[in-house]
Amino acid sequence: MRINLQNKLVVVTGAAQGIGAAIVRGLVDEGAKVAAIDIDADGLVPLASLAGVSCFSGDLSSADDAHRLCQEVIDSLGTVYGLVTAAGGVRGQVGRALEDVGESDWQQIFAANVDAAMWCTQAFAPLMKATGAGRIVTISSGAGLRPSLTGIQAYAAAKHALVGLTRQLALELGPAGITVNSVAPGFVLSNPSTQKQWDAFGAARQEQVLNSIHLRRLGSAEDIADAVIFLCSERARWITGQVLSVDGGHA
Repeated sequence: MRINLQNKLVVVTGAAQGIGAAIVRGLVDEGAKVAAIDIDADGLVPLASLAGVSCFSGDLSSADDAHRLCQEVIDSLGTVYGLVTAAGGVRGQVGRALEDVGESDWQQIFAANVDAAMWCTQAFAPLMKATGAGRIVTISSGAGLRPSLTGIQAYAAAKHALVGLTRQLALELGPAGITVNSVAPGFVLSNPSTQKQWDAFGAARQEQVLNSIHLRRLGSAEDIADAVIFLCSERARWITGQVLSVDGGHA
């Protein structure tokens, strides 16, 4: 199967590290042009040297800031074919008892995982509608389909919300020729936050997690990127409103 994204512009949020960075590199390998967005300007530096990659730094959690940054992408690069919302994660948090969860911690995770995806889609969808085609892929999680291994209440709730947003947008945007799907990773050691979570499990819990995966290994960022790239391609032209679990099999 050939996947050809030659000269198509795909925006990737949360691009500075881990899954987001792997998606950027995978898209470039398939010939795409990429607008890499992240709040971490320094983290984007290694991507700036890749052919066809343009880097933009800013906070996507508020509508005004996200719309301003998305407009900068459009003004600089033109027509947007695809959007991958990989910004999110646990924002350095670990599982705590319900009674210990503060309002700011709860809101921070929702802003990163749900709000950013909403505002970026809102900014780019009109351009996709005008061209009659587009690909939107959200990065949800197994935590959006079942309770979260992290034990973080806000993360599980936010990823469930992102799955719901994905399905609703697929219904709304389908008549305009825009597909909207989600990739739901299993446990992937892709950045310092996920490493922190994994270490916090301890040896016994780590063994339990591995034994619940059919393939008996954690995923890699590249495993997730491959699924995203497929959903961005013409090969996935009649797939929308779907959540693709990329988790090695889950018992």
